Amino acid sequence: MTDRFPPFRLRMALLIYALAWWVLLPVAVVYLRLRARKDPDYGLHLAERFGLARATLRQPVWVHAVSLGEMRSATPLIRALLAQGETVLTTHFTPAGRREAIREFGTEIAAGRVQVVWVPFDTGFAYAQFLRRFAPKYGLVMEIEIWPRMIMACRARGVPLFMCNAQYPQKSFDKDMSGWGLRAALTGGFAGGFVKSQLQADRFAAAGMANIHVTGELRFDQPIPQAQLAAAEKLRARLTQGRPTFTLTSVVQGEDAIYIDMIRRSRDAFFVYVPRAPERFDDVAGMLADAGVRFARRSELLDAELGADTLPQIDVLLGDSMGEMYFYLALCDRAIVGGGFVTKGAHNIIEPLALRKPVIVGPHIWTIAYPADEAIAAGVCHHVQDAAELLAAVTAPVDVPEQLIAAFYADHAGAVDRTLAALPHALAGRPAPDGAVEASGGDI
Repeated sequence: MTDRFPPFRLRMALLIYALAWWVLLPVAVVYLRLRARKDPDYGLHLAERFGLARATLRQPVWVHAVSLGEMRSATPLIRALLAQGETVLTTHFTPAGRREAIREFGTEIAAGRVQVVWVPFDTGFAYAQFLRRFAPKYGLVMEIEIWPRMIMACRARGVPLFMCNAQYPQKSFDKDMSGWGLRAALTGGFAGGFVKSQLQADRFAAAGMANIHVTGELRFDQPIPQAQLAAAEKLRARLTQGRPTFTLTSVVQGEDAIYIDMIRRSRDAFFVYVPRAPERFDDVAGMLADAGVRFARRSELLDAELGADTLPQIDVLLGDSMGEMYFYLALCDRAIVGGGFVTKGAHNIIEPLALRKPVIVGPHIWTIAYPADEAIAAGVCHHVQDAAELLAAVTAPVDVPEQLIAAFYADHAGAVDRTLAALPHALAGRPAPDGAVEASGGDI
């Protein structure tokens, strides 16, 4: 943190931003009410959105994981912090993130070591209440979440706030650095950052952040639920009947037509189709039915233990559940990661690689440049450019040795240990000793 922060132009923008929030606050409440029609959890615990959570922890480590993906990347680090004797407060904006935290840390919540609440609205009042009640030791904001009042309130109260597992995608960086550069300037308000690669460190430094530590990608250290792998092993042969099997993960709105057409044109193959958001489950089921695809929903086909007495003749299993991605991935020979056929960009490729599954991803990978670029170069990820290349990758897949994926994965693991090693130096505002948080392989 520097005495020159915020610069004058940003100070003026923050005043306008604060006024806008007070005007638009009723709109934000209405938005949550509307979202609650599809997911009732959006409408629960509204007081927490104003910073009025009942604090059961005092001076915890605060981890902000806005949604499901961020929560999954935070999980191994939270486990390590708990093992060091810390208590942990997690905050979320979406129900998916909150539910994942409750599912993953139910035992610790019951023991009073973890608390899960909504992140406050980005107003000075809400954050003043939130920080007064919890008095966190420091905050870790997963990935890249830049909220002005969150940043300024932490600075005012002396709570060190760090970006963690952070990346600055090229498109976002270019956009933020153009014009007035206000959003980029806000990165200078963080106490520092734990970033995925040296390239990301260079981008954050250019935006104005100091105290940056290259620690790698936390998702490489995610725990793998062995019960899900065992359930898939029991079911796989019966369900797929020996056919080549592909799991489509995190499929988003706007690319279903491409994938469903691929399924219809891929004979003698089996597919697991997992939409990104639970509110899309019914819509995707309707699209599969309209396309004449033989499919069944996981919620109707399998019991709570992921088993089934009888199985129908189907070509697609619709994964209409949350928290079971490793089960779906364990069923397949290779994974197709969604999001790459829309301009918003592809999603996480690390989970399939963790199970030694080769990955196929669409053209738009700017959101996951690390580790997608490295995985493509290593030959463990197939980067297709259009629907025709996707179909070819499915009907005539390139062989990828499991040992190649294992070696790639091992080269990029260890981010939890590097983050823990960097934390004392980051809190002291000084660089880590040479090599203390150097990434294994040296190329991230």
